[in-house]
Amino acid sequence: MAAAELSDWIGRVETREVDLATVIMRQLAASVPECGLAPESVAPGVDLPALWHWAAVQPTVAMDELGPDGHPRLGGFLPPVDLGRRMWAGSRVELLAPMTVGETVSWRSEIRDIQEKQGSAGRMVFVTVGHEVAGAAGPAVREEQDIVYLPMPDRYRPPEPRPAPESPDFDERVAIDTPRLFRYSAVTFNAHRIHYDRAYATEMEKYPGLVVHAPLQATLLLGAAIRHKGSVPRHFRFRGVHPMFDFHDLRLIGVDDGDGLELCTGAPDGHQGLKARADWGAQTGGGA
Repeated sequence: MAAAELSDWIGRVETREVDLATVIMRQLAASVPECGLAPESVAPGVDLPALWHWAAVQPTVAMDELGPDGHPRLGGFLPPVDLGRRMWAGSRVELLAPMTVGETVSWRSEIRDIQEKQGSAGRMVFVTVGHEVAGAAGPAVREEQDIVYLPMPDRYRPPEPRPAPESPDFDERVAIDTPRLFRYSAVTFNAHRIHYDRAYATEMEKYPGLVVHAPLQATLLLGAAIRHKGSVPRHFRFRGVHPMFDFHDLRLIGVDDGDGLELCTGAPDGHQGLKARADWGAQTGGGA
């Protein structure tokens, strides 16, 4: 579609009620034990760890409404961009109040912007979606999510690697493997095939392996930041700068600058995957 036609999607709104179901949160706890919440401790009324609301973000789309990549077919809420590859590129999140396991929250999503750009891989389309989540205690999360659409590649062209910090305040390692990626896909109801279907990931989208979800990386990274600081930040933002894969561990790296934490995930060979920042006070400059 032409840019003018895509702009017709700006302002579209989708609302729904979402259950933060106990069984789903127990399965998530079992899949990301690094976040420190044991599955047997997950019960109605327990505060939900930061970013765990993403387990409820995917709409319950019927099988015949999925596209060939496993994503919901375009042309409904999201615009029908005529590019074959779709990724969650980054988010800016404001954490206002905790939500609790078992409660029902209201979810409002709005398409706020659509931008077409040219990059090294060719034409790209960026769609910015705003999300507002409210629970029993009132507004809980405000988020702007960037979705990028790209041409389907003919071979793997990795981005220029960005070196991870050399002397961070923390540098933890997390094991990544196929079962963890499958579990996170299942618990978030995310059927995007690059995370669990190796033949599709390598033959169709030309990745060298299964891709680690950006929200999984962000969840693990923010969990490490909270352990370091001892409390949940007010603001968290991230963007992907290099894909991470299932054939290597994931590093969780943080540098404390006094005002907040500069964060990134990293590969064992030293380059960054997800670049992020967490702030505990008023939002500041810099970061991701």
